[in-house]
Amino acid sequence: MMLTGRNESAGATFVLLGFSNFPPFKVALFLLFLAIYTVTVVGNLGMIGIIRVNPKLQTPMYFFLSHLSFLDFCYSSVVTPKLLEILVVEDRTISFKGCMMQFFFAVMFVFAEMFMLAAMAYDRFVAVCNPLLYTVAMSRKLCAVLVAGTYTWGGFCSSTLTYSLLKLSYCGSTINHFCCEFSAILSVSCSDTHFSQMLAFVISTFSEVCSLLIILTSYVFIVVTIIKMPSKGGIRKAFSTCASHLTAITIFHGDILLLYCVPNSKNSKLLIKVATAFYSIVIPMLNPLIYSLRNKDVKETVRKLIHTKVLSHSV
Repeated sequence: MMLTGRNESAGATFVLLGFSNFPPFKVALFLLFLAIYTVTVVGNLGMIGIIRVNPKLQTPMYFFLSHLSFLDFCYSSVVTPKLLEILVVEDRTISFKGCMMQFFFAVMFVFAEMFMLAAMAYDRFVAVCNPLLYTVAMSRKLCAVLVAGTYTWGGFCSSTLTYSLLKLSYCGSTINHFCCEFSAILSVSCSDTHFSQMLAFVISTFSEVCSLLIILTSYVFIVVTIIKMPSKGGIRKAFSTCASHLTAITIFHGDILLLYCVPNSKNSKLLIKVATAFYSIVIPMLNPLIYSLRNKDVKETVRKLIHTKVLSHSV
C-alpha cells in the first residue's frame, strides 16, 4: 500500500496489531481495560459534578481540578474504546482519517494536561506562600487565562505534529500498537521521517522542560516556606494541600520520562505499549482517586450526596 499525504490517503486503512501477540489474554485484557475505563468515566465525570454542586469547592484549585478531570476523561475516551474494539473483533482496522484524528486529539489532551499540572503547581505555590493574597492573586481572569493557555498550547503542538505526519507518504498498513502513537505511525512511513522526528523531539522536550521547571520552581518555594513555618499544624496543612498534586505529577511525568528513555528497537515495542497504556488509560483513572481519597471536602460532598439519595429513596 502506497499512501501519500494527499487525497488518495483519505479512504485508506491501517491495521492496529494491539496485543494480538497474546491471544490467550485477550478476554482478560478486555475485562481489565473495560473496568479501568468505567472507573475513569465515573471518577472524572463524578469529580466534575461534585465540584459543580458544592459551593465550598468553587475555588481556583478545584477549577483547575475540574479541567484536569475533563482532560483525563477526554484522552482516555480517545484511546480506550478503539482498544476495547480491537480486543474483541477480528477486524482491527482504522481509517487513515480516523488514525490522524485519534493522534491529534490524544496529543492535544496530553500536552494540555502537562501544562494543567504546571498551572496547578503555581496555584499551590500561591496558596502556600501567599495565603492572604490567594483569592486576589488567583483571580478568575488569571485562572481562565491559564486554562485557555494550556488548551491553546496543546492544540498548537497537536496541529503541528499532525500536519508533519500528513505530509509523509505511507507504504505500510500494519501499526504495531493499539493506538495511533507517533513512533508507530512513523514506522509505516516510506518517507524521510527525520524532520518529523526532530519536530516531535523539539516540541516534546520544550514542553516537558518548561512544565517541569514551573513545577519544580513552585515546589522549591513551597518547601522553603514550609520549612520556615513555626507550627507543626501549619506544616501538616501545607503538605496536605500539595500531596495529591505531587502524587499526580510524579506518576504522569514519571511515565512520560520513561517513554523518553525507551530505545527505539523491536524489543522495546511491548514496553512502549505498556507505558502508553499506563499514561493514556491507567493515569486518567488514578487522578480522581488520588484527589478524592486525600481530600476531605470531596469526601464530605460524596457522603452528603449518598446520604441525600438514600433519604430520598427511603421516603
